[in-house]
Amino acid sequence: MTDETRPTEGRTPSDYPEPQGRPDFLPADDSLEVPSPRPEPPASFGTSWGDPSGRSSPGVPPYGGSPPSGPSYGAPSFANPSFSAPAAPESPSYGSSYENPSYGSSYENPSYGSSYDSPSGSYERPSFGGGQDNGTRVYEAPMAPMFGGPPPSGPSGGGTPPPPPRQALPLGAAWAPPPPGAPGSRGPRRVPSTVFLVSIAVAIALLASLLGSVGTYLLTRTNDSNDPSYSLGPLPTAGATNREPGSVAGVAARVLPSVVSIEAGTATEGATGSGFLIKNGYVVTNNHVVSLAAKGGEIRIMFNNRKTTSGRIVGRDPGSDLAVVKPEDTFGTPEITLGNSDQVVVGDPVIAIGSPLGLTGTVTTGIVSSLNRPVIAGDESGTSSEEPAYISAIQTDAAINPGNSGGPLVNGKGEVVGVNSAIATLGRSESSQSGSIGLGFAIPVNQTRRVAEELITTGKAKRPKIGIVLDKDYKGQGVKIASGPSGGRQPVDRNGPADRAGLKAGDVILEIDGLTLQDGNELIALIRSKAPGSKITIKYQRAGQDHTATLVVTAEDEPTPTPS
Repeated sequence: MTDETRPTEGRTPSDYPEPQGRPDFLPADDSLEVPSPRPEPPASFGTSWGDPSGRSSPGVPPYGGSPPSGPSYGAPSFANPSFSAPAAPESPSYGSSYENPSYGSSYENPSYGSSYDSPSGSYERPSFGGGQDNGTRVYEAPMAPMFGGPPPSGPSGGGTPPPPPRQALPLGAAWAPPPPGAPGSRGPRRVPSTVFLVSIAVAIALLASLLGSVGTYLLTRTNDSNDPSYSLGPLPTAGATNREPGSVAGVAARVLPSVVSIEAGTATEGATGSGFLIKNGYVVTNNHVVSLAAKGGEIRIMFNNRKTTSGRIVGRDPGSDLAVVKPEDTFGTPEITLGNSDQVVVGDPVIAIGSPLGLTGTVTTGIVSSLNRPVIAGDESGTSSEEPAYISAIQTDAAINPGNSGGPLVNGKGEVVGVNSAIATLGRSESSQSGSIGLGFAIPVNQTRRVAEELITTGKAKRPKIGIVLDKDYKGQGVKIASGPSGGRQPVDRNGPADRAGLKAGDVILEIDGLTLQDGNELIALIRSKAPGSKITIKYQRAGQDHTATLVVTAEDEPTPTPS
């Protein structure tokens, strides 16, 4: 078996750190041979062979003098710390078996007196050291080419030392070097030169630079689908800011400077809303926007040019949800133009302007969705000291949100036709507010004009009435006058508008000015929208008979919390 195919199981490296004990040699064969005196070791070993294990046998010079008497022993194997002995085939004549502590297994020692298989043939190794030939071994192939020295001169070997074991390191001048590429041979360690290391570093730097350049190119290269010369042309300038006066933009440009944002409240409560500037620097808004300031709070007014000033309440009317405020300074703000709400029809385009959710100068547009829509604004629970407002409102689908209250609803000419006051929601909650769902309501400007004049001139607004008390439990068609006294009042006021028109207790009012009534709130809202002295035509029913009458609306001297 050659070294290349020798199994490795059960072996350990040959450079075992501790010295190995001297092996016990066994007879090479049945015939005993007397060894001749051993030759002197090479100069590299000193003056004597010595014991490979470092021990000295008593009374026997180590490897010198007379040979011991007794049977002939095969020559010992000189252990090389870096030598890994190959496994040899069993030899009945010269094989010596021993335990090697660094290998932990028993194997045939092929060093001396054993039969070798070589690539060039096999031969019988002569007994080492005596020049004797037992006549039983024949050379079949010379070993000199394998170990690098000349072949032996004869079977006995003469005085030529035998070749060293396979994979042994050179031990002197007479020892042949190990075969090239032997696993146990070690040459001088080669250290990379400085030039080589510098070359490697330069190569790595060049490679990194190349990779970085490629990556930059891939990231910054122009896509094949791009057109570097593409252009959309210059911006248009002709007529860019010109708008038709009747367009939404034209109307907004005229109205926005007259619209203001209002903040009112106390140290613990506050409200925000909108308003607009009328003649002589007065601002019209909703009562519920400034009502907190009436309890000792303050009012801050900010104009469209972002200038801010304080304001004071001139007058307010909870029954119509209108109020007038006087700012300390108007900063040259133009007044708004008031229109005629009696000329508004369903489908007219309208624009709502204000500060919804605190967003000042917001413009939304829509149409008039309905007219004379009865709306109750303010506190309907009755827990507030102020009565609720009954409004015969203009309904619009223009987006109106909290903060739009008190702002103007204008027509296509930029004229005010209503004051935004309320919105319809899908649900009510004290902790949250709902946004616009396309149902906004504005107080007609004709009612606003009258109330504002009265508040500025007298500090209070007149309450229109026809002098009746309604039956709140009635569920039939139209509105029924109460059948008996209620709350200390008679069903029909003596010498009042209804009494002079011939109405009596228990009559059912079906129409006012041709508008069929649905409930009592609608009747109250319609009467409150009329100016005192206005004439109205009513249709009523008594004992199953329809009748028609004309009433002249009057006004109370003092507002009362009960409808009339």
